[in-house]
Amino acid sequence: MTTFNELGLSDSVIRAIAEMGFEEATPIQENTIPLVMTGRDIIGQAQTGTGKTAAFGIPLVEKTDFQAPNINGLVVAPTRELAVQVAEEINKIGHFKGIRALPIYGGQDINRQIRALKNRPQIIVGTPGRLMDHMRRRTIRLQQVEMVILDEADEMLNMGFIEDIKTILEEIPKESQILLFSATMPKQIEDLARVFLKNPELVRIQAKEMTVPNTEQSFIEIHEKQKFDVLCRLLDMQSPELAIVFGRTKRRVDELYEALNKRGYAAEGIHGDLTQARRDSVLRRFKEGVIEILVATDVAARGLDISGVTHVYNYDLPQDPESYVHRIGRTGRAGKSGLAISFVTPREIGHLKQIERITKRKMVRMPVPTINEAMEGQQRLAVETLMQAVNKGDAGLYKGLAEELLEQTDSVTLLAAALKLLTKEPDTTPVKLTEEPEFKPKKPRFDKRKPGGPRPKQTGYKGSKPQGKRSKKFA
Repeated sequence: MTTFNELGLSDSVIRAIAEMGFEEATPIQENTIPLVMTGRDIIGQAQTGTGKTAAFGIPLVEKTDFQAPNINGLVVAPTRELAVQVAEEINKIGHFKGIRALPIYGGQDINRQIRALKNRPQIIVGTPGRLMDHMRRRTIRLQQVEMVILDEADEMLNMGFIEDIKTILEEIPKESQILLFSATMPKQIEDLARVFLKNPELVRIQAKEMTVPNTEQSFIEIHEKQKFDVLCRLLDMQSPELAIVFGRTKRRVDELYEALNKRGYAAEGIHGDLTQARRDSVLRRFKEGVIEILVATDVAARGLDISGVTHVYNYDLPQDPESYVHRIGRTGRAGKSGLAISFVTPREIGHLKQIERITKRKMVRMPVPTINEAMEGQQRLAVETLMQAVNKGDAGLYKGLAEELLEQTDSVTLLAAALKLLTKEPDTTPVKLTEEPEFKPKKPRFDKRKPGGPRPKQTGYKGSKPQGKRSKKFA
C-alpha cells in the first residue's frame, strides 16, 4: 500500500491529511492522484466509501492557487448532502494551504450564497440546478475554472441532470481538466465522457474492492405482501440502535415510515421531495437517536455520513448491484460490525445472484421470522432493560415499595408482571402499502474503452447571451 508521502504532495497537504487520520492511500487514491497531477482527464469508476472524495480533493487542492481571484475548481454533485460533505472534506484538505470550498445547493437562501461568494472561495461544490441559477445571475462565472469534477455522474443522470451537466461543461474553458466519477457507466455517461473529456485515463476499482467486510449480509425470500410484517418482526427480534430501511420510490418511503409509526416504531423518511429544512431536521434527530429508523431512497441517502448505524434493511432490492454496495456501506463502519438484510421476491433471485457475483460475497439465506421469535426478542430486550436498571444501583427509593408488594404477592409473579409491562408485544395494527411493480434489473456496464474526443462548439445556455470570445475557444 502506498503512503501519501510517496505521492509527491506538498507539506501543507500532507499535514492536513495526517490530521484527518489518513496514512495510506486507498486504491482509487493511489491510482488517481498521480494521473490528475500530470493534467490528465480521468474517468474513475468507484463506489462511495472507497476514498473517492480525497482521490479528487487532494489533487484539486494541490493544483489550486490560494491567491486566485476567481473560481479555480468546480465540483458538481447530485445531492445537497453530498455537496456539503465534499466541501467539508476539501476544506479539511486545504486548511493549511488556505484553500476554501463553498457548497452551493438548492433549498438554501440564494442571497446568503451570493454574500458567501463575495469572500472569493477558490472552489465551488454545487448541485446542478443551483449552479445553473447562479450562472444565469452571473454570480458564478466559470471562465477561469481549471479543473472540474463530476461526482456520482450516474446518479445525476438518474435524477435528470444530464442536460444541465452538458450546459455547465460548455461554459468552462476548453483547456480545463475534467474528472468524471461514476459507480456505473451507462451509455449516456460514456457519451458525455466521449464528447467533453480529452483522451481520458480510466481508473476502475475491481469488484473485489467493492465489498463491505464488516457487514454480515443475509437475505429472506419473501412475497411482496409479507414484507412489512416480516420487517416489523425483525425490528422486534433485533432491536437495532439505529437502522436504515431502503425503499425504491418516494411513495414507498412515505408509506413505510407512516406504517412503522402506526405500529409504534420511531421512524422518519427522507427522499428528494422534502425541503432542505425538513431533511436537516430528520437527519439531526436520527443522528441524536431520537429517531431509531430512517426510511430512505437511494438518492436521498447519497452522501450520508452517519456513524452508529447497526442495521440496514433492503425492503426493496436496488435496480443495480452497485447501489446495493452503497446501501450496505452505511453500516459496518469505523471497524464496527453491521448487519444487512435484503427482502427478495422469488422473481428477484436472479438479480440477487448478480449482486453476489459483483460483490464476490455469498449472502446467507434467513428463514422467515415468526411472531413467537419477535416476541422472544422483545422479552430479551425487556430483561436487558431491567438488568441495566439493577446495575445502575439507583433504585433505592423504590425498595420500600417493592417490599410492600412482596408481602402481597410472590417474587416470581411480581417480576413476571414487571417484564410484561416492559415488553413491547408485536403490534398487528393493519396497514396498507401500495405494491411496487416488478422491475427489470439493470446490468452493470464496465466498458474498458477510453472514450475521448473534441469538445463541442460553445453554444451558451438559457438566459445567457452567446459571447464571441468563448465561442472562438470552442471553434
